[in-house]
Amino acid sequence: MEMMLVMAAVVFFSVLFVPVKAKAHCDTMDGPTAVDGKQALETCNVNYALKWILPEHEEELKGIFALSSKVRALGPDAKELADRYFLENLVRIHRAGEGAFYEGLKPSGTPIDEKVAAADKCIEVGNLSPLEGLLSHQEIHELEGKFKKALSLKEFDVDDVEAGRAYIEAYVDFFKTVEGEHHAHKHDHGHAAHPH
Repeated sequence: MEMMLVMAAVVFFSVLFVPVKAKAHCDTMDGPTAVDGKQALETCNVNYALKWILPEHEEELKGIFALSSKVRALGPDAKELADRYFLENLVRIHRAGEGAFYEGLKPSGTPIDEKVAAADKCIEVGNLSPLEGLLSHQEIHELEGKFKKALSLKEFDVDDVEAGRAYIEAYVDFFKTVEGEHHAHKHDHGHAAHPH
């Protein structure tokens, strides 16, 4: 009996500590939402983050940002705590706006699905070649329109939050299609749930 309990504990803890590969990355410290949140904090411009949330949540995020900005000036420990507070809330509000669960902000280095990583690379390099070998030629062909739309909206003035939201809308629609989820993201006016 004691041996069975030990074996059960071993199985439980080995499952508990197996690194889980995140399908999406908006809830990781390396993900685009947190990266933009960090830029908002460093530049004292909340608009870097506002594009990730619905308009009805702007005041909540602006209040959190103002408080975090004030506290982070109190010293290194206060800065770390304030930054974490802002980033956690940014990602939480972003995911809530999409109807997605929020399980906390995962640390830097959290592995993500290779398709998601490749899709990010596509946006970075400006073509779909990083997805070759991960998707069929037909699937890549079907992505072209959504990819071109995202790229066409990528360059926007950070202070034009509506233009930023339009880009995020197209960006997430592209990612959802890469992941095999073909319904459109409704970031701007009535979200569909998605993992970004």
